[in-house]
Amino acid sequence: MIDHAHDLRSLREATDRLLTAATKLDNAAVAEASRLPGWSRGHVLAHLARNADALVNVFEGRPMYESATARDADIQRDAGRPLVEQLEDVRNSAAAFQAVADAPQDWSRTVELRNGVTDSASRIPFRRLVEIELHHVDLGIGYELTDLPDEFTAREIEFLADRWSGHPEVPPVTLSPGDGRTWRTGGTEGAPVTLSGTPAQLLAWLAGRGDKGDALSTAGGPLPLLPPL
Repeated sequence: MIDHAHDLRSLREATDRLLTAATKLDNAAVAEASRLPGWSRGHVLAHLARNADALVNVFEGRPMYESATARDADIQRDAGRPLVEQLEDVRNSAAAFQAVADAPQDWSRTVELRNGVTDSASRIPFRRLVEIELHHVDLGIGYELTDLPDEFTAREIEFLADRWSGHPEVPPVTLSPGDGRTWRTGGTEGAPVTLSGTPAQLLAWLAGRGDKGDALSTAGGPLPLLPPL
């Protein structure tokens, strides 16, 4: 069962953690490349701010983004700003999201995200938490997949495993962190593959981060390639 209040608390902590770390940057560092191909750290920070705005739209029943083109243009427009403006925007947009999420509402209702994707309103705080935590790693400023809270890592593995479940381009995959837990993902075509490694290594493969699963042990076949998220 999703506990949106718990996720909102975790989100506040993660946002504060990211902002505290980012204050140690300078304007030159913001302009440097992030770990996401083609994006500077400024692009990542701009995306986080505009994503908060977009999720306010979701809560209030408006389209998440005007269009994919407008989304990309807004990020590009805001990417080159100096650090103080970037941090103020991330902070203010996060506060606006928290204010809307803190308001009394029907958390069981279905809301619409991008590309026709729907979800329970109760899952939106976790979706925002994913943006903050993974993009903090993407900034490349000392926060790694191994630094993510254990609870978050397990939930994100489950979330992404569900996302790839049934995908025709992914063979049947069993994910094993070696502690008795398992997750399954992929479709039904092809030879079953078992991937073994730490939770952080499993998350790296599912989310296309870090070594993208190269450190995992595989059995039954080669490391499957996942389509872009």
